[in-house]
Amino acid sequence: MKRQEAQGVLEKIMQQVFGRKNPYDLDSFMQKYAFDVRLPSEVYDSTTGEATWASSTNSAQFITLNNARARGEVDEYMLPKRPLGTVQDVLEAWVLTNQTSTERYIDSINVHESDCINSCENVFRSQDCTRSKHVLYSDGAVDCEFVAAVQRSIRTSFSLRVEDSQNIANSFSVVWSNKVNQSLFINDCFDVSDCLFTSHLAGKQYCVANMQYTKEEYTKIREMVVDWILKA
Repeated sequence: MKRQEAQGVLEKIMQQVFGRKNPYDLDSFMQKYAFDVRLPSEVYDSTTGEATWASSTNSAQFITLNNARARGEVDEYMLPKRPLGTVQDVLEAWVLTNQTSTERYIDSINVHESDCINSCENVFRSQDCTRSKHVLYSDGAVDCEFVAAVQRSIRTSFSLRVEDSQNIANSFSVVWSNKVNQSLFINDCFDVSDCLFTSHLAGKQYCVANMQYTKEEYTKIREMVVDWILKA
């Protein structure tokens, strides 16, 4: 998924979560909402010089997975045998093939600027994602769809900035929670919907800062909060 498609996905997520038109382009969204998410970095293929994307940059040399596979089809990535009389000889020989693979996509389609992607579709600048679709700027999204800035979370849809959580929908800024819907700024909660700024609650609706409100009161406060989020 390239930038234009990724922008379209962001538009859909923002509309679903906030009920408002998205005010951000991809770069401004990443700087504002994915600044703390571990994302792939741009590196260069040591065999071709082309730009590529890696989840780890600890290696001295890189090669895209496709280029490594193509080389393997030529000579199985084998080198002619040569004398190795010292450890230094071994290390110098190792350098010739010790390239970390990048853009590792398995059973995935339409993936761009990403690494370690398995059984996914439509992914942009993300890593360590599995069985997910329409994913932006995420690390560790599993069974997710239409998400951005998600970290280590499962079964999440149409949500932004979700961390260490599962079964989250239509929500923003959720941490260590389960079964959250239509909520913003949630921490350590279970089975809550239509809540704002709540922590350690279970089975609640229309709460703000752990205080109970009517639906009408909650809706008015939520609109004020959404205005604040998108204008900050």
